[in-house]
Order: sequence, then structure tokens, then C-alpha cells
Amino acid sequence: MAHFGVVAPAFYSHVNALAALAVELIERGHRVTFLHRPDAATYLDDQRIGFHAVGAATHPPGSLDAMLRRAANPGGPLGLRRVIDDMAQTTAMLCRELPAALATLRIDAILGDQMEAAGGLVAEALGLPLISVACALPVNREPGLPLPVMPFGWGEDERSLRMVEGSTRVYDWLMAPHRRVIEAEARRLGIPVRGMLHECLSSLAQISQTTASFDFPRRQAPACFHHVGPLRHAASAAARHPPLPPIDPGKPFVFASLGTMQGHRFGLFRRIAQACRELDVQLLVAHCGGLTARQGAALRDAGATWVCAFAPQLEALARADAVISHAGSNTVMDAIAARTPILALPIAFDQPGAAARICHAGIGLRASARWTGASGIARLLRRLLDDASFTPRLEALAADVESAGGTRRAADLVETTLRLRQPQPVTA
Repeated sequence: MAHFGVVAPAFYSHVNALAALAVELIERGHRVTFLHRPDAATYLDDQRIGFHAVGAATHPPGSLDAMLRRAANPGGPLGLRRVIDDMAQTTAMLCRELPAALATLRIDAILGDQMEAAGGLVAEALGLPLISVACALPVNREPGLPLPVMPFGWGEDERSLRMVEGSTRVYDWLMAPHRRVIEAEARRLGIPVRGMLHECLSSLAQISQTTASFDFPRRQAPACFHHVGPLRHAASAAARHPPLPPIDPGKPFVFASLGTMQGHRFGLFRRIAQACRELDVQLLVAHCGGLTARQGAALRDAGATWVCAFAPQLEALARADAVISHAGSNTVMDAIAARTPILALPIAFDQPGAAARICHAGIGLRASARWTGASGIARLLRRLLDDASFTPRLEALAADVESAGGTRRAADLVETTLRLRQPQPVTA
């Protein structure tokens, strides 16, 4: 049996997906330990998963909240630069701290989130096997393929190709502080110099929470790249949240969530509530602890039927006639699995790219989280509820999610790649 070290960004959605894979591996007899700044330990609620704190000198307890606030509200160019600097400083800290910690823990292999370069850099320096996991949209690059953070669609015409080329140059320029850290740490660790996230991935196995049918067309994915669909562990998820409220089956039901980092956006939730009141539909708002009790009461006054901090998302999506979301990867993939059309209101990170893929796949609509008013949200939501054309496309993508294998297949890939078990024969 192996001892896996997990290296990922200190974001709840990323840790939650990797924790599902960790639990599956633990139930197969392996050990799994997450390594990060002390505050990240709060994301893990399964005592079987280990946690080893690193970087307390530069990332002390209590400092994570400020970083998350900056990431959730980058604001203008200076704010965005600060978020990129936070990423760079975290990568530098992990590259400094991980080698000794991995040796102390006697880690056999690393499960590295694609969004944290340190996992790949340190694994290569120490000669440890690396399995890369894309908890968000994959960062793998191909000519003509829009980056995950870009809001526009895929196309093969000259204009589309120019947009991809130009936007990639701008993105790489913005990410220069992070690139310089990756380059410096590669030199310090004594490995070939590289500077971008997509250059720090595993050559053994790359696992993605997406499916091929949801992503834009990929024609140059490496042979070791595997779409497995959502990484979830149903037993732990069901025990974490209260049950759904009593939903009237004779009236449309809408679920709204903006994820753990954007759940504080009261103004956007209020516009959603007003839109649902205009349409006379039931609305469950899950704000992930981002709102006060007073704000929750105000949302109910504005038109929300129920307001809570957390809801059982898989169950809520299975019951919902539509979901209004920030287009976070976890919510999008869960909505596909539940065959629930999506109104995407992207805010940051890879959410604009996920919204573009939602429209490309024909499984939902998108609008501006900042500029779309209650009437605009109501108009788009009405279309989601009335237009039957979303259903067959959702059915096709949901079938792909079901056949992708999810957490069990991801664990199989980890074990077979590292020769911890024999490959299973493929049955018809």
C-alpha cells in the first residue's frame, strides 16, 4: 500500500474534490496526507485523511481568510496583481517546504492539483511519481483552444484563432510574477526550467473532472490524459448538510448557489430572488455561510422561498428544474449529472470558460453577474424552464458522466499507473 501526498490550492472546492479521491484510496488500504498552510486543515472533515501543515512562518494561522477575500474580490488591475502574487508566494513556500515534509512523512507519490505548480516541480526534483488532477477546467494547452479563464467560445475560423492567440499572450503577461517564481524554483530544485502551469503536469497520468463532451474539442491531449467526470464521495456529502426543505412538486423549483468563495454576494442573490418572484417559482438559495441572518431574511422578502448556508447539492440539483450558478466546475458537473439546465453567472477564475462551454454544449445560458438585472435573469430563467431543447443535450452529457467512471475510475487510474494493482479487463 502507498502513502500519497496531496498538493493543491487552498480553495475549498479543490480540496473537496481531492478529498473524495483520497477517501476512495483510503478505503482501498492506502494512506493520504494533504500538505499545505495550517489554515487549510479546516477544509478536511474526514478524520481518516491526514494533514501536515507547512509554511507557518510565511503563511501563519489566520492568514488564509485575507487571501480568500482578495481572490473572491480582485477588483481592478492592482487587485488582480495581488491575487497573482498570492499564488506566486504560495508556490514558492510549497517548493521550499515540501521536500523535507515529504521525506519526513515517507510519501510514495504525489497527487498534484493542476492549479498548483509546486506539486509537479517538487515531485520531479525528488524523483517521486506524480499524478496530476484537474479539479477545475484543465490547463492543458492546444493551438486554437481558449484558455479556461477566457469567456469566449471555440471556433476554427480566423477570428476565433486570433482571439485565442491574443488572449493567451495577455494572460501570460499578467501571470509573469507567477512564471518568474516557477522558473526560480525550478532552478533552485535543480530541474529543467519551465514557467507555466501546463508545463508542470504529470507524464504518467492526468485526471480531469470534466468529460470530453463538455469540454471544447481537444485534439492533442496526451495519451495519459483521462476524463473521469466529477470526483465525489456520496456518503460523506450526504452526512454534511441538512435535508432539503419540503418542495411543492406542482411548482417549478430553482436552486441557486454561488459557491464557497462568492456566497457573500447579497446583491446578486437579491436579483435572483426578485427574478424568481417575478416568475412565481420556488427558490432555494445556498450561500455557503457568506450571508448574515439579516441578509437571509431580506432574500426571503425579495422572493426566495428558502435560504440556508449549505444544502445537499446533489439532491437539490436532482430535484431542481434549473440551477443558477457562478459556473464553478463542481456545480456545473453535478448539474450535468443531474440533467439540470444551467443559468451561468460567471465571476472569476475559470468560471467564464465554464460558462462558454455550457453554451457550446447547449446545456444552459449565461449572463453577466454584474450587469444583468432581475428582469434579465427572469427572462433567461423562463427560457430554461420552457425550452425543451436543453433536455436531450443534457441527457447525452449526463450519460457521458455516468460512463466516465468518477472517483472509482480515478482511483483505478492512480493504482494502475503506479502499478499498485493490475489493470482490469475491459468488458463490452
